[in-house]
Amino acid sequence: MRTAVSAVVAFALLVGLWELAKAVLPDAGVSIGGTRVLPRTDDAAMPHVWTVLARLGEPEVAGAAAQRTVGEAVASGALFTLGLALGGLLIGGVLGALLALGMARFGLLERALLPWVVLSQTVPLIAIAPLVAGWGGKIAVFGQPWQPWASVMVISSYLAFFPIAVGALRGLTSPRRADLELFRSLACGWWTTLLRLRLPAAVPHLVPAVRLAAAAAVVGAIVAEISTGTRGGVGRLIIEYAQSATGDPSRMYTAILGAAVLGLVAAGAVGLLDVVLRRYRGNVA
Repeated sequence: MRTAVSAVVAFALLVGLWELAKAVLPDAGVSIGGTRVLPRTDDAAMPHVWTVLARLGEPEVAGAAAQRTVGEAVASGALFTLGLALGGLLIGGVLGALLALGMARFGLLERALLPWVVLSQTVPLIAIAPLVAGWGGKIAVFGQPWQPWASVMVISSYLAFFPIAVGALRGLTSPRRADLELFRSLACGWWTTLLRLRLPAAVPHLVPAVRLAAAAAVVGAIVAEISTGTRGGVGRLIIEYAQSATGDPSRMYTAILGAAVLGLVAAGAVGLLDVVLRRYRGNVA
């Protein structure tokens, strides 16, 4: 309940700061020495919050036979992107957990792979997306052609695996030496120690890592949709609505609002995992 209230208060504070900036700052922004240091606040750059919310109830295409409101379009796109982000989180989570398990078991593997795992996150996502889409177009899975949404899922998993791998490794290696010696004196093997000691001790480290990975998976899915031009998701809506931003800038912000809510939903879903595993919260060595 505290988390939900905090999220509502944070959103209300953001709305208040947005409207305060429109009321206080000049429409042309603030420039120093020819360099703009504060953004423009006119309606073409920063529409009022109530204007953006009002657009959600308007038809997406005026005069179309099958009317669909902007809100319905954003909700449909957000659900599509959420499905791809969850798939990417699942793939990245499994790969990250297996990688962390291997590095925790073999010290040589950790020293060899951990620098490369960290280095992998320095590659810009915007450069990886076209490569994944290009490679995917040349392969088939079980005789089926590679689908554009699969590229989005792979790119999303690329961002999701890193925090889980690092968080799981930190958690698996967190038990105190005395606890490890106790298990060793009881003739417990490595797998018994893993199940009875290392995994419970890893929960306080793993839950925040999964929450961070969920947000990263959503960001990766949206950026991948924009980079690859995949239709159906909120990323594509941002592109389509941005093309008409000159005449109706508030419509673009509805898609951005949908993307923000999508990230909150993903992080909130991980919060349920935190509730289930709450009894392990005090197991940090």
